Amino acid sequence: MSDDAPQWRDGTRCVRAGLPEPVPGDPFLPGPVFAAPYHLDPWEGPAAAANGYGRPDNPTRRLLESAIGELEGGDCRVFASGQAAITGLLLAVLRPGDTVLLPADGYFPVRAFATAALERIGVRVGFVPTVGPYPSLEGVRLLMLETPANPGLDVVDIAALAQRTRAAGTLLVVDNTTATPLGQRPLDLGADLVVASGTKALTGHSDLLLGYVAARSAELLETLTAWRTTTGAVPGAFDAWLAHRSLATLDLRLARQSANAAAVAELLAGRADVTGLRWPGRPEDPAYPVASTQMRRMPGVVSFDLGDAARVSRFVDAARLVAAATSFGGLHTTADRRAQWGDDTTPGFVRLSCGVEDTADLVADIAAALDAAGAAGPLS
Repeated sequence: MSDDAPQWRDGTRCVRAGLPEPVPGDPFLPGPVFAAPYHLDPWEGPAAAANGYGRPDNPTRRLLESAIGELEGGDCRVFASGQAAITGLLLAVLRPGDTVLLPADGYFPVRAFATAALERIGVRVGFVPTVGPYPSLEGVRLLMLETPANPGLDVVDIAALAQRTRAAGTLLVVDNTTATPLGQRPLDLGADLVVASGTKALTGHSDLLLGYVAARSAELLETLTAWRTTTGAVPGAFDAWLAHRSLATLDLRLARQSANAAAVAELLAGRADVTGLRWPGRPEDPAYPVASTQMRRMPGVVSFDLGDAARVSRFVDAARLVAAATSFGGLHTTADRRAQWGDDTTPGFVRLSCGVEDTADLVADIAAALDAAGAAGPLS
């Protein structure tokens, strides 16, 4: 990588991230290396080469880690899924008697894991809304933030909390899934660790599961690497290669998704039959004052309420460009009624993930689908 690389803009960084030095006759991005065992030196064994066995060692995975690390501004370790990355981080760092604070309004399976597994091994678990208020951090081993929060899209000032965690000796972890490293770089803002699901906007093609952790501390990375090697929570070579291939278009995809979200939010804001609209890019949104200074670009996710579950179903049925699906950040626009997955949301709450369709087509389709869905039923 050239010394000029840190000065490159987002599109160039995404296209070039993690690529090996060019060699005549080689592809830009080498194909996936499928291997469980590798040839070992008969005398020196695994000390003689970078690859000894497929669980800890894979060159395709290392190239992807280099790419994501460049974008996040730290060293990276990839995991088999976002949940594997988060649970692996928590289990690798926390010990019985430690206290951890997690988002009360973040990704629901993380809270479920904390109460089912962490409390069982003697970790004290607390939950705090993304916007706070945050309690004293004295004696807290780890504070995790998810900003923007999923699915409610609240935002918190990372740098301000980083000052408090440093003073208290608390590890600060930021889930960067919704923002992506092009939306914000938590390590630059003082976070100790970044965790994210690469399944979503980072790779954006809805064809793989992936998670990662990034940090600048060699000690933390060593701890996480040892945990991943021991537990085997690694992605396969083909998924790693697909993810790296997809990173090249991240800047382009996010630009269209964010533009679509802005247009959809404007449409929804003008409709009396839609309530609870949230998108951090709207000046009227409560998250805007922090998001507009902390984030480099806004996500393609919008949330709102259609009143009841039946109206959500009618809306998605009527739409031609909105698919009913969970997850977010993909090429196709999707709508997800989060209450059906266990999130603490109202029955009519919708998380809409804008894809890369033409903006005018998407806005027209959503408007027509809302008209066809009619009004919500009477409150019970």
